Amino acid sequence: MPAVFLKNRSLIRVSGSEAQSFLQNLITTDIAALGAEETRPGALLTPQGKILFDFMIWRDGDAFVIETDDSQRDALLKRLTMYKLRAAVDLSAAGEGVTVSWEPAIEGPTDSRFAKAGIGLVRKAGEHGTDDLEAYDALRTANGIAVSGRDYALQDAFPHDVLMDINGGLSFRKGCYVGQEVVSRMQHRGTARRRVVIVKAETALPPSGTEITAAGKPVGTLGSVTGKTGLAIVRIDRAGEAMATGTPLLAGETSVAVELPAWTGLTFPSSADEASA
Repeated sequence: MPAVFLKNRSLIRVSGSEAQSFLQNLITTDIAALGAEETRPGALLTPQGKILFDFMIWRDGDAFVIETDDSQRDALLKRLTMYKLRAAVDLSAAGEGVTVSWEPAIEGPTDSRFAKAGIGLVRKAGEHGTDDLEAYDALRTANGIAVSGRDYALQDAFPHDVLMDINGGLSFRKGCYVGQEVVSRMQHRGTARRRVVIVKAETALPPSGTEITAAGKPVGTLGSVTGKTGLAIVRIDRAGEAMATGTPLLAGETSVAVELPAWTGLTFPSSADEASA
């Protein structure tokens, strides 16, 4: 059973009597609703509602563990410390590396993003498997699960763009947090037009960063690529219009088809007026 060590992930431990309320009032995830056996995605947003830091978070007894890319860990820890003020919260670096396993060979909290797609994938701190990423990247790509740095740039994407409104990473009920007003407006007005799609081709896809176009107009940009399958964040109104009119979608010079992950329940609009979240 696959157990893949992700050595580029780092951990932050958040503990103390006010740890839950501290996080609840700061990040996108509904911490009060976080189960003991699950891990959910989350983000700390800019005041303009864009993703400043992204991560996975799970409970560890009365404390919480935040798992993020190692390139983000120190800056995220510094930002959390800035928000701490006089709260009864302890923040500390808590190790390097995370193992992911599906058809689980190890025990750990279940990743809610994969659970939405019907896949039981768990995450566990430390090295409990190989460092061969191909199987994990193929699984992630095939199920439309985007990651920052490969599929989108921090400070350039809204939570809706990367499906946090659907995968358990974004709450509209828990009250205020940084950037909450902007993402709530997007939700209630149905203005989310950029979404993660699965990209498929008859031949190997071009490299990440290749622009996807329709009739010469930009639709999106390729992110993760595994052979003939990849991910992209695209304007679903433009992609939907192209498909409705039979206009080819191209990644560079390669003809591609795009589909919204089935677990999202989303569909392509056929015109910009029909785009919705």
